Amino acid sequence: MPVFEYKGLTKDGKNTRGVLDSDNLRTARVKLKKDGIYVVDIKDKKRSADGSVRKSKQSLTTKSIPVQDMALMTRQLATLVKANIPLVDALTAVAEQVENPTLSNALADIKNMVNEGSPFHKALAKYPSIFSNIYISMSEAGEMSGTLDTILINLAEFSEAANDLRVRVQSAMTYPILMLLGTFAMMAYLMTSVVPKIVTVFEDNPQIQLPWYTVAVIDASNLAVNYWWIFLIVGTLSVFLFLSWKKTPAGKRKWDSFSLKLPLFGDMNRMVAVARFTRTLATLLNGGVPMLNALQIVRNVVNNDIIASAIDNARSNISEGETISGPLRKSGQFPPIVIHMVNIGEKTGDLENMLVQVSNAYDFQVKNKVDSLTSIMNPILIMIMGGVIGAIALAIMVPMFEMTNIAQ
Repeated sequence: MPVFEYKGLTKDGKNTRGVLDSDNLRTARVKLKKDGIYVVDIKDKKRSADGSVRKSKQSLTTKSIPVQDMALMTRQLATLVKANIPLVDALTAVAEQVENPTLSNALADIKNMVNEGSPFHKALAKYPSIFSNIYISMSEAGEMSGTLDTILINLAEFSEAANDLRVRVQSAMTYPILMLLGTFAMMAYLMTSVVPKIVTVFEDNPQIQLPWYTVAVIDASNLAVNYWWIFLIVGTLSVFLFLSWKKTPAGKRKWDSFSLKLPLFGDMNRMVAVARFTRTLATLLNGGVPMLNALQIVRNVVNNDIIASAIDNARSNISEGETISGPLRKSGQFPPIVIHMVNIGEKTGDLENMLVQVSNAYDFQVKNKVDSLTSIMNPILIMIMGGVIGAIALAIMVPMFEMTNIAQ
């Protein structure tokens, strides 16, 4: 059945776009009209040139989707599947409702593959940049166990929780970064615009004995004005070399180890990794994914090679018949409370629930840690900014006062 891509206006005058299946262009327009959509543009995607079709499909397989859009789509799909609507019809409805065109087109293609007999999880695997290994593995487990609706709800909740944690950490770092950028911009302006003008005044009064800190500020200003391009090249090259080193296996491992030992931020980095580990593992186990497969997926979620290595060791030991808590304890990378809760969960057969409790507790701790760091860093950064600008102002004002006294 042909797939049509359309752009239109709703009854409220809002722009909308999406894809739908229809026998022909006329019936597609009739269907959209019944849905209250005034069609502005509509075309049969299969009639596009072969090159453009291949390009579109290639972009779908490489373009990622915002977490919010994925969570909303997953929850909508779960609601429809739970209402006993066939999966093909549910995918059709969701593809038409999704506002993100990339996700909408991917869902339309997935619906076609499912309609032709392909398993849902294999259709998802065609788009690895959109659907993660967690999403695909849990969908496979849901299909095998007949609990796809429950699995999709769990995935939606997992995506929302993970996004909330990421946004919380990013928002906490936004203000300090802006403060540092503001301080740097103010220093650059003073050194390249204000100080050179003041220097001419001092040069016209050779009887003024400049203090050492004023001389230091003037020398720094001369360097900034005359050799700014050297600083730009060195700075750019340093960033490039650092990022290149960080991408290497050895560099990433050393940086990940260092990030866990950083003052103030080391504990928070570990808390974020532990929260991801426990929540993801709980979600996978609740979804029916075997432990060994779940650990293989989780090790890529923590985003830290040191903790990932500890998970790999635990996975190897579990395959030999050991428990998960023992290897995690030996690694020294997990807090004692996590080991204790995991151990209790293994003994009581309620590991998934214990992992959920740990992840909830660490989400709360991360929030408190972020708030604490923000409350500490804000006054420190303000003091640094004020101190730097104040030092430059003092270096300028002291000789100016001396000139005033001489003039009197």
